[in-house]
Amino acid sequence: MSRLWEKGLPLDERVLRYTAGEDHRLDARLVSYDVQGSIAHAEMLASQELISGDDCRAICDGLRALEQSFVDGDWQISLEDEDVHTALESRLTADIGDAGGRLHLGRSRNDQVLTALRLYLRDAALDLAGRVGGLRSSIATLAGRQGDVELPGYTHMQHAMPSSVNLWCGGFDEGFADAEAGLQAVHKRINKNPLGSAAGYGTPGLPLDRELTTQKLGFDGTQEPVTAAQLSRGKAESALLFEIALMMQDLSRMASDLLLFYTQEFAYVSLAPQVTTGSSIMPQKRNPDVLELLRAAAATAHACLDETMMITAKLPSGYHRDLQRLKSPVFRSIDLAIESVDIMAYLLEGLEFLPDNIELDEGIFATAEAYRLVTEEDMPFRDAYRKVAKRYAK
Repeated sequence: MSRLWEKGLPLDERVLRYTAGEDHRLDARLVSYDVQGSIAHAEMLASQELISGDDCRAICDGLRALEQSFVDGDWQISLEDEDVHTALESRLTADIGDAGGRLHLGRSRNDQVLTALRLYLRDAALDLAGRVGGLRSSIATLAGRQGDVELPGYTHMQHAMPSSVNLWCGGFDEGFADAEAGLQAVHKRINKNPLGSAAGYGTPGLPLDRELTTQKLGFDGTQEPVTAAQLSRGKAESALLFEIALMMQDLSRMASDLLLFYTQEFAYVSLAPQVTTGSSIMPQKRNPDVLELLRAAAATAHACLDETMMITAKLPSGYHRDLQRLKSPVFRSIDLAIESVDIMAYLLEGLEFLPDNIELDEGIFATAEAYRLVTEEDMPFRDAYRKVAKRYAK
């Protein structure tokens, strides 16, 4: 096993474990993206006559075969591999010989990992946006099914003004529409090609065609100058996690509403049996654990965003190994967001509002009465306000 950076010097096993960290586990989701970036890089090298056409074909065919064998479960990224990049290149070289050793010409692990991450983040943002669209469909179905059911609208946890299931659903739908648009907008910051920037200072003397890899990988543009690539580390990640944090906050507030509505004291809603759990001691209990975990998930999303931003906050320019620690909070936030959006959409499918249990306090119509006095009796609003208020003075 020879890692990309090795020079034949000994490495303490403890240092390997610490520096590799979680990468050998986290990088499983990056295999196909590193293959995409590597194929584009090899084809660019061949077009510039920096490697032969035969070597390029061997590299591309070998990478595709390795991607498929990974999907089939024939190999995994190990601690000895350290990361996806060594795992692929070492196996490629073992499979096709010297041609595999020509692939790394004109790139560093720095721009290689950043390219794979950008390709992954691009897909993750659009995938999550699509899932939010699915959640909005579940909300629309609920509104269509029970939109006319009256609800009290609350301020300060008190009955304030009349509302409805339709209004309740509509407020959250608008928030998730913003989330969907925000996730799509992040694409612009993500979709810049860092490949060819190498360790952050380019590849002096090599006639790389960075525009070709930009085209092949579907990036909107090439990141210029090369020194911008490392300075941008964490920005696209934080932008995506910011949108996730906002979305998760709306999910948390929806969960909080439903938890209140589900209490025996309110009993505004029922939940499908398959989305509730039980107690180990109390036979009668049906617990809304899913909603409680959804409520808590916003804290994790916020923490991931904070962690990502703090890692890069005071770094000088250039590459630093600190940046490796971005992967864990980024992946954790994305995975949690996907799971949370999907489970809330599923839960809403079996949610039922119970109109017979929903009572509106008489005072909830006070504002409407004040408006009636203004429109029908030409009374100044402040006088109408005071007149109606006297009815409820205690």
